[in-house]
Amino acid sequence: MQAEVKKDVVNRLRSIEGHVRGIERMVDEDVYCVDVMKQVKAVQNALERVNSQILTNHLNTCVTTAIRSDDEGERERVIGEIIQVFDATGKLRR
Repeated sequence: MQAEVKKDVVNRLRSIEGHVRGIERMVDEDVYCVDVMKQVKAVQNALERVNSQILTNHLNTCVTTAIRSDDEGERERVIGEIIQVFDATGKLRR
């Protein structure tokens, strides 16, 4: 992972971690359920943004290098990994 991306991802994850602890406190304090759900959704959205950032970095580094490689097996392996990621998220329709 590129150093700048890594630093940003770690900072975002730390922020998310703090947010999750805040949600835990909300639950402990019996905060209104809908308010808790809104905060959970905010964390989910933040995690999706982190995931997108990691994917973009991966495509721009590892995948690009593999596709430019003369090693056909490596190209197929990396493409297969990307397909698996999209299959797991339900974002790939075949």
